[in-house]
Amino acid sequence: MLTYKASGVDIDEGNRAVDLIKGKIKETYDSNVIGDLGNFSGLYSLKDFMGMEEPVLLASTDGVGTKLKIAQLMDKHDTVGIDLVAMCVNDLICQGARPMFFLDYIALGKLVAEHIEKVVGGIADGCKMSGCALIGGETAEMPGMYADDDYDLAGFSIGIADKKKIVSGKDVKSSDVLVGVSSSGIHSNGFSFIRKIFLEEYKYDLSTQIEELGMTLGQALLTPTKIYVKLALDILAKHNIKAIAHITGGGLVENVVRVIPKGLGLDIDTKSWDKAPIFKMIEGFDAIEKRELHKSFNMGVGLVFIVDKEDADALVKFINERPNDNAQYVDPIYKDLMEDKAYIIGSVTDSHEGVELL
Repeated sequence: MLTYKASGVDIDEGNRAVDLIKGKIKETYDSNVIGDLGNFSGLYSLKDFMGMEEPVLLASTDGVGTKLKIAQLMDKHDTVGIDLVAMCVNDLICQGARPMFFLDYIALGKLVAEHIEKVVGGIADGCKMSGCALIGGETAEMPGMYADDDYDLAGFSIGIADKKKIVSGKDVKSSDVLVGVSSSGIHSNGFSFIRKIFLEEYKYDLSTQIEELGMTLGQALLTPTKIYVKLALDILAKHNIKAIAHITGGGLVENVVRVIPKGLGLDIDTKSWDKAPIFKMIEGFDAIEKRELHKSFNMGVGLVFIVDKEDADALVKFINERPNDNAQYVDPIYKDLMEDKAYIIGSVTDSHEGVELL
């Protein structure tokens, strides 16, 4: 007799994966989560947000991109789940939203329960870092669509903000200052370029231990994307923030101009912050033009706040003195990279539009 399993889809293995991950998922629940695993949709109460004058829901979706190729080549799947959450929730906080809940979608060629456990374990850790609940997801085994070892991830997050407190960038003016917060590394964009640089052009082996990185190249490339949610929410509660930009695809060249009014531009001093070792290594190749680097990668700055010039020093001091507990969720080799370091990296100008890299 013909069976679904013979066609490449193993329902029993999927059920085993659920058994492995359900404990990790429940660890992300807060008092607003209604019901349990097994419902056809996730339920989340808004009772804790009833005090808002005009609550607004904000939504974000994203993936991890071709960074997954590095994870698959290394057979290391515990960091990309954090990346998935980060790429969504870091967008939400740019408008001042508090993430409430998260959903994931995993598509793959062959389901291996232990791989799913590692990926979803990372997603659960990312949810803990951002204070949101993992209330649902889907794992789709699709033989013929994906090779056995291939998989893709998509994430979906919903946040909430009081309309009057939404960060819009409308009040940004010339002479305002850019405060950049350190990235942990390459985060989750530009990996098609990264693979071309390291694997095609310079023929590196991912297992090579590199002294200046303090780890193997593969480990460095899989450094989890830093999650800025709790930092940003703490800052918004204490400081007057005019705009926030998450530095993803397009880098510093394209992302910060998205949050300032038309007619204004940015001067960014590229020597004003310390870079993670992986970026110093890339710069050391002396093979990529400066603007291309800062358009392709975050180059050491993962989040940018725009504030009045008079408020900048206080904001930098607050960030640099604030304790960060995200390191507890990652491999100890990444501990130092998870620390938040803030720098004044540039200013807003009305002398030109776009970005000038100084």
